[in-house]
Amino acid sequence: MVDPADFPILSRTVHGEHPLVYLDNAATTQKPAVVIDAMDAYYRQNNANVHRAVHALAGEATDAYEACRDTLRTWFNAERVVLTSGTTEAINLVAHGWGRAVLKEGDAIVLTEMEHHSDIVPWQMLAKERGIEVRYVPVLPDMTLDMEAYEASLAGAKLVCVVHTSNVLGVRNPVERIIEQAHAMGAKVLLDAAQGAPHSRIDVTGLGADFLAVSAHKMLGPTGIGCLTISQAAFDEMQPFMGGGDMIEHVSLSGSTYQTNEHKFEAGTPRIAEAVGWKAAMDYLAAVDLDSEHQRLLGIARWTAEQLRSLGCTVYGRHGDEDSAVVSFLHPGIHAEDFAHLLDAAGFAVRTGHHCAQPLLHRLGIDSTVRASFYLYNTMEEAEAFVARVAYVLERFGR
Repeated sequence: MVDPADFPILSRTVHGEHPLVYLDNAATTQKPAVVIDAMDAYYRQNNANVHRAVHALAGEATDAYEACRDTLRTWFNAERVVLTSGTTEAINLVAHGWGRAVLKEGDAIVLTEMEHHSDIVPWQMLAKERGIEVRYVPVLPDMTLDMEAYEASLAGAKLVCVVHTSNVLGVRNPVERIIEQAHAMGAKVLLDAAQGAPHSRIDVTGLGADFLAVSAHKMLGPTGIGCLTISQAAFDEMQPFMGGGDMIEHVSLSGSTYQTNEHKFEAGTPRIAEAVGWKAAMDYLAAVDLDSEHQRLLGIARWTAEQLRSLGCTVYGRHGDEDSAVVSFLHPGIHAEDFAHLLDAAGFAVRTGHHCAQPLLHRLGIDSTVRASFYLYNTMEEAEAFVARVAYVLERFGR
């Protein structure tokens, strides 16, 4: 595991005396000092707008910004990398930049009941505007996708949008099979990898994913930045949906032409300091054995899930070998939000609610869960303390 001392926030206390035990990593991860320092150094030493200017600071800022893109291109083995504000904007970029250019009335796209709202709402909006059909792959009682229904849904589909790893269940979907079957039917594939990318290196070219959306803040980077990787074939089909500075080649009063590289989709002043911070985060992650960490954290999650079941909780998820270290649970005697408050009072940070996945929770027959999610700096000792606090809460307040 990484050294928790690398993360300044983890040394603080909350509610006056309790050491922070941060278990809300599926929502956002904490930042190592190298990320914070890199962003601070940019503002102190290199702050300037990127591209076009010839002065020294602009050159330094441009180099730092583009170094983030280069790092991401190598990390994901991607052909094209567009920097966005996060996974949500990346998915919307596909909907607006590719969907509006390619999809027409009567076309179909395939989603799943497991999707985050960010991979449902943009397509519903486009469907209403363009008259396209949206098909949904159901979730089975074992909390996996109905792959027979998926295969049946592909006839005539132009695009498949699927979450790589569920933010509620931690279930890692069979994306290799999903992509292979989609391509065999002539459909492109968008992967929402907000939860998958922090735990393993995803080779988008090896997978054959046409689009992959990622957020930096879920993998030690800053908030406000993410990326969309795009295959060259899909990139060539896209049109910009935001106009302004930097994305243009030439502007006249009679019309405009656009750049041919990724800048075509990055109108306006980009997220320069955030890119600097994300580059530092990726360099930090490059020194981590993510495969080994995945197994360590999955072991912690499995142990935690078993302990919660023994305390009378229902755990949602299977914790298979490729799944992530997310433990969503409920107890029949305590409302999820009340449970979270009682955990927070002792320093344990967890997430509650529908986790922006209301269709999935509806399928499960629930309105919310308590979610504990583990990442690189979490320990078995923290999990043991968490379970002990859960047991205390149930003894005091459970019914």
